[in-house]
Amino acid sequence: MIVPCFNCNKTTTLEVAFEVETFACPNCNYVYKDTRDVGLKFHSKLRQYYPFVDKFDVGKSATFDDKEYTVTGILIKENRGFEWTEYILEGKEGNYLYLSEAAGHWIILTEIEFDKKVGNHPLTIEHEDITYDRFDYYYPTLVTAKGFFDFDIYNKIELIEYINPPLMLSFEKFGHEQTAFLGKHISKNDIKKAFGTSNLPSKKGIGQVQPFIFNIRNLGLTFCGVAVLILITNWYLNKDRVEQNVLNTEILFDQYIRKDYVTSSFDLKGSAAPLSVRVHSNVDNSWANVQVALINESTGEEIYANKDIEYYHGYTDGENWTEGNPTEEFNICGVAAGKYHLAITPMKAPEDIQNQKIQIQANWSSPSMRNVWLVIVFMIVFVVGMFYLERNFEERRWAE
Repeated sequence: MIVPCFNCNKTTTLEVAFEVETFACPNCNYVYKDTRDVGLKFHSKLRQYYPFVDKFDVGKSATFDDKEYTVTGILIKENRGFEWTEYILEGKEGNYLYLSEAAGHWIILTEIEFDKKVGNHPLTIEHEDITYDRFDYYYPTLVTAKGFFDFDIYNKIELIEYINPPLMLSFEKFGHEQTAFLGKHISKNDIKKAFGTSNLPSKKGIGQVQPFIFNIRNLGLTFCGVAVLILITNWYLNKDRVEQNVLNTEILFDQYIRKDYVTSSFDLKGSAAPLSVRVHSNVDNSWANVQVALINESTGEEIYANKDIEYYHGYTDGENWTEGNPTEEFNICGVAAGKYHLAITPMKAPEDIQNQKIQIQANWSSPSMRNVWLVIVFMIVFVVGMFYLERNFEERRWAE
């Protein structure tokens, strides 16, 4: 269709598959309406509007679901000081898509059949087994327009909106006629890809049907499944596991002053578990020390642990006191299966001539459930945290 504008002397050319009832010059603010006798005739002038910088032009092409569409009309509307842009896109097969952009958030809509009338603004409605909550209803005001339209853009319509993010149902009511649209949130990246551009309005606030970063129900179910798998796996890997004693001996300090006590090799089989070491020495107002090196014979990796054994006691200011303990315990955590030996370096206070030996026991115990429960607790805390963040997200959506 070719339409010249006598105001700006610009001619707009665009192939459209519908009868044009209203034409708004994309170059200026003049609006033409179809008349029976002379076709498109000047009707009125829209007020000057400047923020068209980030808008797509009439005739701009876009591709959605491998189908090409062309922008045939643009409407900018307002309600209570809030503005949004509506794009009408015509496909080559005569099908239509509608894009709505508000504060940098995008919704893509298609017209659907919806028999139930919503003029009485019910609080909820259902469509295809999905319940939608009433978000708002109002009479939007036309700010400006560009392009070709098969309806009178000045018609005073009532807009009734229901949401179940990321979905929405939008109803345009004109008199007794009702037109229904099914919409869904669409990301900026998808819009950029469809139009082949990077120049889009910046996001502000929360979009009308912008989804939260997580679906809390699905997140909770996923974490529950992961927790069950962790517990079952841990049980299966260790169901036949028994505590394995790898060392139970006494070491004389005098015999290992200049050398280490080296154990024979031992094999550990199963999932990783802590190596628990218990040491005892008859210290009496004195100290002893033991250094334990766990050496993996396959890889040569060495893990060291060091423990002081101290026991002091006395009588001060009419009271008996004690400090320390002649028996200590410690762990070498996360010891995996493999072939190992221990190298032990015992020490004692040089002036302590009564204490002659140190007793050492080492057991590769059952795998610790600590890490399992840490993961499960983290998942619980994460889900609870996301639940409250989503509530805050929804409160902000409805407040806007």
